[in-house]
Amino acid sequence: MGEDQTVIIAGAGQAGGQCAASLRRNGWTGRILLAGAEPHPPYQRPPLSKAYLAGEIGEDRLWLQPRETWADQNVDLRLGVTATAIDRSAKTVAFDDGRTEHYDHLVLATGSRVRTLPVPGAGLEGVRYLRTIADVDQLRADVTPDKRIAIIGGGYIGLEAAAVAKKLGARPVVFEAMDRLLARVAVPELSQYYLDTHRAHGVTVELGAQVAEISGKGGGLFGGKKRVATVRLADGRSFECDSVLVGIGILPNQEIATGAGLATDNGIRIDAECRTADPAIYAIGDCAEQENWLTGTRVRLESVPNALEQAKHAAAAICGTPAPRPDVPWFWSDQFDLKLQTAGLVGQQDTTLRRRPADTEAGHFSLFHLKDGVLIAADCVNDAHGFMAAKAMIAARAKPDQADLVNPDVPMKDVMKAALGR
Repeated sequence: MGEDQTVIIAGAGQAGGQCAASLRRNGWTGRILLAGAEPHPPYQRPPLSKAYLAGEIGEDRLWLQPRETWADQNVDLRLGVTATAIDRSAKTVAFDDGRTEHYDHLVLATGSRVRTLPVPGAGLEGVRYLRTIADVDQLRADVTPDKRIAIIGGGYIGLEAAAVAKKLGARPVVFEAMDRLLARVAVPELSQYYLDTHRAHGVTVELGAQVAEISGKGGGLFGGKKRVATVRLADGRSFECDSVLVGIGILPNQEIATGAGLATDNGIRIDAECRTADPAIYAIGDCAEQENWLTGTRVRLESVPNALEQAKHAAAAICGTPAPRPDVPWFWSDQFDLKLQTAGLVGQQDTTLRRRPADTEAGHFSLFHLKDGVLIAADCVNDAHGFMAAKAMIAARAKPDQADLVNPDVPMKDVMKAALGR
């Protein structure tokens, strides 16, 4: 299968690494070139803001597989190089190390980059972002006891980092420009729960806080760079800090596709098999925009499960093997002693129901989101059974009994069986 052909995978993150591994598992015998900009082999990003930042796991625990396994699988792993241009007529990819490679199939797994903070002082020493192993290695010095860390952005990255910082004895302050946390991805009830949780743990959270400027101190005659000292808000308030972590979202790395004349919007546009308009070129992971089978809308999902699923679909299409069944989109977040697991996509619901609404102090509840009685999404806090049952019902577009759904005396597996007709 593909004995005399070459697959180039541009991007060696989780999507790219999974695609290479899936190609071999599907029987691809041709050449695989997996090229990535970072000096590390493919690794997991979610633990960066959690266990890795906290020092609970080492770098080797992040690897998708041991470095030597790529060689054993006959994958040409090139690190520290970036694809810069595609010549579709010649079927070649140019890299920033000066080399040009021919492909029969090209997979763009170029991922995403952090959205930078557009305010004065954003380039001062001590302003951090959290996207790579190197970012976290620098950030660790900022989350030690009594260090004041200003976290700009109240999304998952910011809140996870705030939880770790507080656990390690630092003094985090979260600045969120919107009027609630997690505004882009969560319903107000969940936003309020996480606001209350962080404040209860001693994290300062400022909502409606638009950062206007970061000021620094130091530098001087010997050329030293000024270091952050103060965050000033648009309302005039100022907060002293020792460092700043910016977590205001990511942008898809789609420029190489645009330059090659491929369709892009909020990501590289792909079909159900992850193909672009050019049948020899695929796109997967954070850089790709695809019609979601669950919502019927085009979305770019920033999640590991989506990246892995798209990687498997692209590999199956290249090899001509059956594609895996589409999975329900899902996400997770660890903050303090809470594990949030979300199934489905929030946004189209007309009803939200809460299961076990009276014991939130125990940190165990779920929010179920329905449209016309059909379960379309669920947010489950420390409720693995609820999450798994919800995922199965969402996949089947089931209509669970709503009275049973909110009744903690009815086991979730029974709610699920009844809804699925089992």
